[in-house]
Amino acid sequence: MTVFDSERPQGAAADLPDDLLRAIEAIVLVSPDPVPHDLLAQLLEQPVALVEQWCDELARQYREEGRGFELVRVAGGIRYQTAPDLTPYVERFLLHDQRARLSGAALETLAIVAYKQPISRAQIAAIRGVDPDGVLRTLGTRGYIAEVGRDDGPGQAVLFGTTDAFLEKLGLETIDDLPPIAEFIPGPDVVEALEHGLRVTPEIDVSVPDRTTEPFTPQPTGDEPAG
Repeated sequence: MTVFDSERPQGAAADLPDDLLRAIEAIVLVSPDPVPHDLLAQLLEQPVALVEQWCDELARQYREEGRGFELVRVAGGIRYQTAPDLTPYVERFLLHDQRARLSGAALETLAIVAYKQPISRAQIAAIRGVDPDGVLRTLGTRGYIAEVGRDDGPGQAVLFGTTDAFLEKLGLETIDDLPPIAEFIPGPDVVEALEHGLRVTPEIDVSVPDRTTEPFTPQPTGDEPAG
């Protein structure tokens, strides 16, 4: 029994045959990746625009019924994900069998690739100041970045960019949905305060020299001419 087997409100989903409705739910449920609307349209033999309308109506009704999951657009398709207000419970469940997290260096490199893509290994090294080879291999193994092309310059360096898996992890539909990087840069007043707090003032010795000590007088060596 689906959420629409009972009395359904009038709208786009109200005109959707139950078998097609159940098919959408089943396909999205079993798919490990977001399902594109055009693929659903091919499978259901229906127009893409109509399938998008049905999916939007499904998502709306899930939200209105206060379900523990949502149907969302992400990484160029749709998928089920948990409701945002249930995050503490889901995190508690996932942390029970916690997997290795990305290191700070990996997260920093991933952010650089996300905001500067396509970007070469040398450009990443110039920004971070360290060799990024190991971190890039880790991110590639996790499936978060991939080679997306070659630079037109000398050597034709490999260019890296983020993947659909990266978008899926962050719950984004496209890379354009990333928050503006300016939101993470502190204002001039904060920078000035930090600089003032971290500035080291050199110590200057202003003590009065000890005059009680006899000044050093060179002793004759016997080689000087007599005066």
